[in-house]
Amino acid sequence: MYKIYKDSALNKVCSINKTIANGMISIPVCADNTDYANFKKEVLAGAELQDANGNVMTQEQADDFIKELP
Repeated sequence: MYKIYKDSALNKVCSINKTIANGMISIPVCADNTDYANFKKEVLAGAELQDANGNVMTQEQADDFIKELP
């Protein structure tokens, strides 16, 4: 499962949090980052994505969100 982390002061997505077996990792929004590229592929393939408030996005919402990212 992935969750968007938004910087409230800048009102922009600054990282994506991924839940793993023993905790969570933070993936920076960076086109050169391998984990970031994998995140986008997995969400487009159907992985669950939550918005910054913890609401699960529909696949259509998630697809639209991914298309807006760098």
